[in-house]
Parts: sequence; structure tokens; C-alpha cells
Amino acid sequence: MRLRIAFAVALLSVGRVALSQAADQHIALGDREHAAHNLTSALQHYEAAIKADPSSYTALVKAAHDAVDLGEFDDNHAERDSLYRSAEQYARRAVAANPTDAEGHFELARAIGRNALTMGTRDKIKYAREVRDQALEALKINPNHAGAKHVMGVWNAEVMRLNGLSRMFAKNFLGGKVFGEANWDNAQRYLEESVALEPNRITHHLDLGAVYADRDQKAKAIEQYEWIAKAPATDYDDGKYKEVAAKRLKDLR
Repeated sequence: MRLRIAFAVALLSVGRVALSQAADQHIALGDREHAAHNLTSALQHYEAAIKADPSSYTALVKAAHDAVDLGEFDDNHAERDSLYRSAEQYARRAVAANPTDAEGHFELARAIGRNALTMGTRDKIKYAREVRDQALEALKINPNHAGAKHVMGVWNAEVMRLNGLSRMFAKNFLGGKVFGEANWDNAQRYLEESVALEPNRITHHLDLGAVYADRDQKAKAIEQYEWIAKAPATDYDDGKYKEVAAKRLKDLR
């Protein structure tokens, strides 16, 4: 009897090792596809890794990240929404698997925030508190997390862009204290800090340029968009970001 139990335990251990190895292999393949900007294939590998090892924090974080990137400029709204929902689910599982690492909280803030931007004003506001909370949690763990600073910059800007009626609803829904923390100075500061931490990331410059434009700092906005025009495209969505920047630059001139 003891021999059978020992044998069963040994088989279970071998099975777990095999699944872990399979997950690691898919993560490596996903990383290779991600580096080549083949994000659909990369996501498939990360999802296969999650299937092999459902608690793989690395696979969950990377799947969440690539799902958001794939959805951002997807013209098929049903596909986009599905990708964002998947990203949110993966990020929530990542946070549950490892709540003490900043990346999971950042990816959750990013997934919820990106999804919220596709919604109507009231639904957008409903998600605003969790976006803020997750980004701040990431910054609590890693005060120099450029992505989380970016999220906080955009969060402040989006609250400030609300019209009068929406601002009243936001204040009631978020609570006066949280709502009162949003201002243009914070939006600019957070985005300037994200640029300082990751000066070659086009996405930081793009949203910083938008804040400068909103604050009537035209020369600074133009400077950001001109930088983007000259910068090499290194991330998956950079080509689209460059198109957006070019249009904004044309409108400012």
C-alpha cells in the first residue's frame, strides 16, 4: 500500500514538473514572437502556458499585456472587447498569484483603463476608482514604475476632461476626496516622470503631448509630436501612435 502511494506521489510530481516545463517552453516561444511583433502568436503561446500552469504569474502578466496591445487598434469592436476582457481576467489572476509584484497591478490598471476608454462616460467613471487603485498599488511596490505613472497621468487627464454634468456624477461616484485629487498638474507631472524614466517609449510622449495641448502649452505639445515623428517604432502599436501624433501635429500647426 505504501509503495503504491509513493508511486502515485512520484507520478504526480513528475506530471507537475512536465507541465511546468511545458509552460516555460511556451513562454519562451511567446517571448520570441513578441519580440518579432507577432502578438497574435505570442498571445497563443502565453495562453498555452497558462493552460499548462494556471498559476504562472509570468504567463498571466504577458498574456494580459499582449491582449491589450492587440485590442487597442482593432477595428472589430467585438474582438477588441473580447481581448480587453481576457486581459482583465489574466491580470486579475496575476495579482491573485503574486500580489506583491508591481507588474500584475499595472497590467490590471492598464486593461481596465483601456477598456473603460471605449465606453460611455458613466461606465468609464465606474471603472475609474479601480484603475487608480491598481496603478497606485503598483507605484507603492515600485515607485519608479513608468507604466503605472503613465496610467496615473492619463487618469488625472481623463477626469479633468469630463464636462460639467459628468464631473458632478464622477464626484458623487468616486467620492469627493478621490475626485478632488485629479488635476492637470498631476496629469502633467506623472506623464513627464514616465517620459524621464522611459525616454524612448512613444506612448509616454503621445499622452504627454495631449496634456500639453489641453493646457494650451502648444509649443511643448508640438515638441512631443515632432519627437515621435523622428523616433523609431519599437513597440507593437508604435506605428499607429505615430499616425495619431502626425494628425495631432497637423491640427496644431
